[in-house]
Amino acid sequence: MTRTSRHHATAAALVRRLDLEDAARLLSGASFWTTAEVPGVPPVHLADGPHGVRLLAPHVGDVVGAVPATCFPPAVALGGTFDVDLVERVGQALGEEARLRDVDVLLGPGVNIKRTPLCGRNFEYVAEDPLLAGEIGAALVRGIQRTGVGACVKHFAANNQETERLRVSADVDERTLREIYLRPFQRVVTAARPATLMTSYNRVNGTYVGEDPRLATGVLRDEWGFDGLVLSDWGAVHDRLAGLRAGLDLEMPGAGEARVREIVAAVRSGALDPADVDRAATRVVALALAARDARGGADHRALQAERGHDPAAWHDEAHHALAREAASRAVVLLKNDGGLLPLAPGSRVTVVGELARTPRYQGAGSSQVVPTRLDDALTALRDAADVTFAPGYTLDPGGPDATALADEAVAAAREADVVLFFAGLPPSAEAEGRDREHIDLPAEQLDLLDRVLEATARVVVVLANGSVVRLAPFADRVPAIVEGWLLGQAGGGALADVLLGRVNPSGRLAETVPLRLQDTPAWTSFPGTGLRVTYGEGVFVGYRWYDARDLAVQYPFGHGLSYTTFGYADLAVTPADDGGLAVSVTVTDTGDLAGREVVQCYVAPPDAGGTRPPRGLAAFAVVDLAPGESRRVELHVAREDLAAWDVRAGRWVVAGGTYRVEVGASSRDLRVAAEAEVPGDDVDPPLTTASTVAEAMAHPVVGPAVSGLVRATGLSPDVVVMMQAMPLERLPYQPGSGITHGRLDRLLALANGTGGPLSRAATALLRLAARVSGASAGRPRRPTDGSPGPR
Repeated sequence: MTRTSRHHATAAALVRRLDLEDAARLLSGASFWTTAEVPGVPPVHLADGPHGVRLLAPHVGDVVGAVPATCFPPAVALGGTFDVDLVERVGQALGEEARLRDVDVLLGPGVNIKRTPLCGRNFEYVAEDPLLAGEIGAALVRGIQRTGVGACVKHFAANNQETERLRVSADVDERTLREIYLRPFQRVVTAARPATLMTSYNRVNGTYVGEDPRLATGVLRDEWGFDGLVLSDWGAVHDRLAGLRAGLDLEMPGAGEARVREIVAAVRSGALDPADVDRAATRVVALALAARDARGGADHRALQAERGHDPAAWHDEAHHALAREAASRAVVLLKNDGGLLPLAPGSRVTVVGELARTPRYQGAGSSQVVPTRLDDALTALRDAADVTFAPGYTLDPGGPDATALADEAVAAAREADVVLFFAGLPPSAEAEGRDREHIDLPAEQLDLLDRVLEATARVVVVLANGSVVRLAPFADRVPAIVEGWLLGQAGGGALADVLLGRVNPSGRLAETVPLRLQDTPAWTSFPGTGLRVTYGEGVFVGYRWYDARDLAVQYPFGHGLSYTTFGYADLAVTPADDGGLAVSVTVTDTGDLAGREVVQCYVAPPDAGGTRPPRGLAAFAVVDLAPGESRRVELHVAREDLAAWDVRAGRWVVAGGTYRVEVGASSRDLRVAAEAEVPGDDVDPPLTTASTVAEAMAHPVVGPAVSGLVRATGLSPDVVVMMQAMPLERLPYQPGSGITHGRLDRLLALANGTGGPLSRAATALLRLAARVSGASAGRPRRPTDGSPGPR
């Protein structure tokens, strides 16, 4: 139960006392960031905030002039930590800062799947895997809401590109929608109970999500039990009346009194059920009452008294330290040949790259935060080592002469023991509202890197990017690569901590690094044509795609190195109480340094092959170990995470059989494996006129009768095989079948349990089958070539 649901009865009573105009007024925002205020109902204050509180003026949507707040690592980095407890602490800090700034709802986290690395907003999303995205998202929600601030999980659903995001239709089959794109939202909703959920701009299979009652009410509320408020993305409403009918409660930022008049007129004309207005208004009021109670709490009053409203007091050293910790845990050591890292004490270090001095620490768009301070890697490194710096390139196209900068960098590299080459994407490459055109690093950076490698082979490439970049041009030529993502305001210090060895890296890839863009799952369909994009790769997204096709990749999902090494042994898999699997494995630090390992458990279903991915992430955990220390790591694979969506049954189904459980350090570094038997779910999908003859023959109730009728046709075995693919609705038109429309209706009623006493109905059908079979004994057989014969 969410905190808003506790106020539902009071809210419903209050709405009943409102006149229609005031109830309608509650359904749209009063300003860019507040809901409407009516008698007895205070306004709710909202703010962007996936990784920091973006508090703006009431009628402003641009970050200029925003109140400073701690800029924590964006979701791209938090996903790489695989650390649910750490992320929950970040969420709590976000909630505390929101409460200090009188923000009631923080608009985040975003848990959309990274379908393609070209999505310009990937830096706001967690992973290409639904389980990881859901777990990290749920942790953020729990942390935020522990402070009394409501979280808003977004963008629901199948919002996986920025190109034509206001109009495009994501055309995706039901199984893929359920298993990949809805799954993270389902996990967040059921595990963390967010106060609000935001619908996306796009359409799904032709219908805007905010106007789709199946998604906005049927799936979200009836199936998952969501009891919070559903609001639109800013400016996403297409047909407000259709949205109210579907379950879209609140339109943001609001359309003014014209919208109020539209809703009132629709109710009075009978075009809109007043119950739809009351239902939505009740949810808005419940949120407002919950927010009022949280603002009036003793903890909030004490916090306000301590900090007041002085912006200088809003910088929180503890939160900056937490941001640095989270950023350091997100850094992924992709390669470290020869142990070049950590930097040896006393090394002559040359730092090349403007990004070391002018960091990219977040993406552009609605998540952009004004930080309370900003650390850069160059300063942090200089505080601990003797460092020579050469910018090498400029981030400003109109800056200094590029040739002179490059020459200076190459000369400095020749004198160094180690070169730290900072490379990454410019701010213009990744932003809300536009997608990337490629995954290549800027040509001037690659050209400079080539020249530096001619001067010295001891080069560490340190990356800054919000989604994967192509590493193939240099990955085999440099001994070390560090993926630094976008790390928030403390990222510079965090990078220095990892490079100097103060922090042993433990970040892992939450998205596969491909060899080339053409290898990626959505290459042939992104971004679509004619305002439609077909998700033709189905459930084979991310590592599922590469593994199913046995494609080589630069670095696999889950990959990440440490300055120490880890061993795995003694895997045990036993049945769990919930019908899932209890997995345990011994992990040992086999190196000379203390370190953190991310233990990943993948499960292969019994029918893995052409229709299901070879394996999927089913559980994970982090474990901190001293040199030589061993620890038993316990993992739980929930039964629901073994299920696949059965299209015919219209529900999640666990296939019975032998499952292969693999545990290791990445999706392609699986150290130990075991098998386990899992009992399956009984599946009796309803028979309809569209069901095939073969499906009817396999039905546990009417199967014998249908099989008898098929045998009675006297058709050759080859023709019978073809007949089994025929929909049942065609049987009455097939000579010799013995099936009329009335008999077909009775057969379907019997199969679906609506035909009265089963024994009488079954007996009648079996007698019919026997009678038809006997009557056909004296008939001439149909031609074996499949032709219909004489009529």
